[in-house]
Amino acid sequence: MSLEDKAKAVAKNIEGKAQEVIGKVTGDKGDEIAGKAKQAEASGRHALEDAKDDVKKALD
Repeated sequence: MSLEDKAKAVAKNIEGKAQEVIGKVTGDKGDEIAGKAKQAEASGRHALEDAKDDVKKALD
C-alpha cells in the first residue's frame, strides 16, 4: 500500500468516526449512518491496497 493511499484511507476512517460521533451526540441518524459508511469505505480501501500488495509480492 502506498503511503499516500494509506494516509487517505486513515483520514477517511477518522472523518467517518468523527461524523458518527457527532451524529450520536446530536441525535442525527443521517450523520451517524454517513460516518459509518465512510468507515466502511476506508476499510474497503485498506483491503484493496492489501490485495494489491499481496499480488505484487507474489509476482516478485
